[in-house]
Formats: sequence, C-alpha cells, structure tokens
Amino acid sequence: MYQINDVLISDEVLTEHFICDLQQCKGACCIEGDAGAPVDLDEIMQIEEVLPIIWDQLSIPARKVINKQGVAYADQEGQLVTSIVDGKDCVFTCYDEKGCCYCALEKAYREGNSKFYKPLSCHLYPIRVKKIGDFDALNYHRWDVCKMAVLLGQQKNVRVYEFLKEPLIRKFGEAWYKDLEEAVEELKHRGYID
Repeated sequence: MYQINDVLISDEVLTEHFICDLQQCKGACCIEGDAGAPVDLDEIMQIEEVLPIIWDQLSIPARKVINKQGVAYADQEGQLVTSIVDGKDCVFTCYDEKGCCYCALEKAYREGNSKFYKPLSCHLYPIRVKKIGDFDALNYHRWDVCKMAVLLGQQKNVRVYEFLKEPLIRKFGEAWYKDLEEAVEELKHRGYID
C-alpha cells in the first residue's frame, strides 16, 4: 500500500496492466453484476438534469424502472447505485448495431449535449474507491469480464493508473496525479516495482 497525500493506493493499481477492450467485452461491466454503479447525491442530481436529454435513447424497461424508483437506489450494503433493469443492465445502458453496449450519459457528454460525463465510479473502473477514516483507498478490482483488458494492457505495457489518468485527475486533481507519477518513478528507481 502506498500513500499520496490522503489517498492510499494498493500495489496492484501501480503494477497490474489494463486497457478496456470494448471490442472484446462489448461493455459487459455495464450489464453484469448484482447492483448498479456507485453514485453520490451530487451525481444523482446531475444525472436527473441530463435525463430529459437521454430519455429517448433508453430502453422501455429502463424508463419503467426510472419512473418507478428513480435513477438510483440503495443496494444491500446501503450504497447508492444506479438503477438496474432485471437485476443486471444499468438503466443508462444502450446498444449499438454490433451489440456493443454504451452509456447514454457518456454519449450525451461526448456529443456536447451535457456537462456530466458519467458516474465517477464507472470512469475509474477497475479502481474501486473506499473510504477508510479520512483516507480514500484505491483498490484494483479483478473481474472475469475484464480478462481481455488485462491482456491488452500487458501487450501495450499500460498499468491501471496510467490507463485511468483522466478519471484519477477528475477525482484528485492534476497536482495529485503528478505526485503519483513521481512516486512511481521513485519506486521503480528503488526496485520496488518494475
């Protein structure tokens, strides 16, 4: 475990390889699992603001779920998560002509129709953030649906923290990320990581 300011970072975030490979997994992280993506109250408010923009892109079952329970709910652990359809698909999941899923929230952002990108927990995946006292702890989450992402990361020699530079900066800021890069260089220099 390493520490940059008030953030604890597991070794695997710095040593494991990862690059999302949508062509292989077809966006399985949006449709697999037993709960939606973790969100906070601020994100829920932003999602609700974007909802009219993306509404027509959402599936009819997703619209029914949103009408019934809203864009988020508390899961079994009491964590706020995005609503899901039939116990699996995130309500914001849409599909292209090749059967690959995409996020309606992210699509609206990329098309310039929204200032909200997508939930930070989605943007940071496969890093999961957990509060430990005053610290944020960053852990690498392994999931079978991401096997091809690990292989692609190994082929391109891209580590988890490098692949997730943009969302890490979104969460902690550019100065923090620069400190992380400097710490990684020092760890490499000392032979703690390769």
